[in-house]
Amino acid sequence: MKRTFAGIEAQYADPDIAKIVLQSIPYDGTSTWGKGADQGFEAFLDAAENMELYDIETDSEVYKQGIIIADELSGYTSPEEMYRSVYGKSKQLLQQDKFLTFFGGEHSVSIGVIKAFYEKYEHLTVLQIDAHADLRPSYHGTPYNHACAVYDASRHCNLIQVGIRSMDVSEKQHMDMDRVYFADAIRNDTAWIAAAVEKMTDQVYVTVDLDAFDSSIMPATGTPEPGGLSWYTVIDLLRAVFKQKEVVGFDIVELAPIPGMKAPQFLAAKLYYKMLSYKYHNQNSLT
Repeated sequence: MKRTFAGIEAQYADPDIAKIVLQSIPYDGTSTWGKGADQGFEAFLDAAENMELYDIETDSEVYKQGIIIADELSGYTSPEEMYRSVYGKSKQLLQQDKFLTFFGGEHSVSIGVIKAFYEKYEHLTVLQIDAHADLRPSYHGTPYNHACAVYDASRHCNLIQVGIRSMDVSEKQHMDMDRVYFADAIRNDTAWIAAAVEKMTDQVYVTVDLDAFDSSIMPATGTPEPGGLSWYTVIDLLRAVFKQKEVVGFDIVELAPIPGMKAPQFLAAKLYYKMLSYKYHNQNSLT
């Protein structure tokens, strides 16, 4: 029997009625330090099966909107092959009348996904929540490296970057400083959230690299940077974005499970479910 998200009943995983698609892309071909992001999806599903499915804040059970797990995209022998396949599959999925969500894998999987989205949505904002700028045009011989995750988006979309605290000096030339919220600059403030949302267009795609979170709560990622974002900082931002904008899709990437440590994948599962809860909640009731 095919696994369902969070172990939900088959009636809520029926492709004919489900509103949400969960597409896994367990690719870990270009990561340069900590490996294991290709194991993240299974750990994420294990955690989700032990998660309460009632969301207190939104007073909802969003799984009843229906969530289907698509067949994984895997088996690639090069980043170029991965990119072409993910881009093509994302284009196909966007022809369906469903809300699309993606789970990595390393952050390079987002390149093809985002391209498919900005080709459909003319004035798209990409909200990147991440420790790293990921603005290299090419790295280690390919533009489809995890260090290049949002370079293409920066050329074609309204890119908003949040949580950045590690980058190469060469990336500064590709960065719009008016749309970057460095982790150090926002750690003692909340006014930045309204400012960031104000700079977004009506339609937003969200890409979350889990290393955006502080390494004390998210050590299970390829490059766990200190000085990161707290759970509630990220949630406050996402609440505002989902309330004021149309989020057209999102991805979560870079979960590299640590044997014997379950908290990181539980955070990832809760984050995914919270984002869905915001998407389908009666937004007028959010405070």
